[in-house]
Amino acid sequence: MAPVSGAVETAPVASVHSFGSANPADFPVPGGREEEWRFTPLRRLRGLHNEAPLAGDRLTLAWDAAPEVTVSYAQRDVASPAASAFLPADRVSARAYAAADQALVVTVPKEAVASRPTVITVTGDSASRGAQTSPPGTPGAVAGHIVIDVQPYGRATVVLDQRGSATYADNVEIVVGDGGDLEVVSIADWADDAVQVSAHQATLGRDAHLRHVAVTLGGWLVRLSPSVRYAGPGGDAELYGICFATASPSTGGQHLEHRLFVDHDVPNCRSLVRYKSALSGDDAHVVWIGDVLIRPEATGTETYEYNRNLVLSDKARADSVPNLEILTGEVAGAGHASANGRLEEEHLFYLMARGIPEAEARRLVIRGFFGELIDKISVPELRERVAAAIERELA
Repeated sequence: MAPVSGAVETAPVASVHSFGSANPADFPVPGGREEEWRFTPLRRLRGLHNEAPLAGDRLTLAWDAAPEVTVSYAQRDVASPAASAFLPADRVSARAYAAADQALVVTVPKEAVASRPTVITVTGDSASRGAQTSPPGTPGAVAGHIVIDVQPYGRATVVLDQRGSATYADNVEIVVGDGGDLEVVSIADWADDAVQVSAHQATLGRDAHLRHVAVTLGGWLVRLSPSVRYAGPGGDAELYGICFATASPSTGGQHLEHRLFVDHDVPNCRSLVRYKSALSGDDAHVVWIGDVLIRPEATGTETYEYNRNLVLSDKARADSVPNLEILTGEVAGAGHASANGRLEEEHLFYLMARGIPEAEARRLVIRGFFGELIDKISVPELRERVAAAIERELA
């Protein structure tokens, strides 16, 4: 990518992530100047950050589970695994937590190896026929809570496929027990008018592995906040993101925001964060915040994070803020990088000089830009779907 100017900053992260509560009243209503809200256009949230009712029924959850995996509803206060330390970190997450009295629980039993992916389909404004669905409520904005519980030495892939039109505040609670291995692929393929504010919180046990892939393509505003903590040494977290923001004639530019936090407070753990975005169209806006905290007790930590944004039009905007706070001198490795840029003219010239039309040359370069991260998805059908969706965005 050819470099262009953009917001690239660093700042201490400990104070930003020092507070959590299940009580929405403990969080003031955001005004837009707070560090955790300064990039988010609050006017687009439809009151999710304030007092909008969260009791709607305009959302359907359906699932297709692997034979080794169980999926069912449970009261949220008894659904969470004992190892979980889920605690909302912002007002919208706390409001969703308080409003969702039931949770959809995905359980991978101890030592079970799932033979195929488990797919949870979240559909806005659409009834699901012939599938298990969420309990009825009243129309309006919706709150949701999903728990993914991988018990010790279990192995599974879980796909969260989100589509349709909705105003949705949700929490996803991920617990990977000792020696467990989980891949989560979260696809936000919403309609142009959808709004989602989502928090994914993962807890990894001893020698547990998590691969979390966020694919964000649709929606008027999508704000996703993945976070990782460790409950034992040897935990390994991979966080990947693929994002394409465009502009719609009816709704304007998309705002797609990802705010990550990895909290290393246990020795000898690893984290790797790689996010890539492309932007095309007036007022298309992507935001990436990558916070990694290595506490004094987290000796032997190995971590690296990077974000790259490919800006394809003059009025698109990318904000990228990598933060790395190291409170011990005994680390195996730590680093971060961030870049906003345009298509390399040399790459286009090389392809065009070989008879490839400019439009096709641009598509080839962008395919290559995303190809590395698309390949991180283990499910072939999903790789093909994501690649096809990017092609449609380019068209």
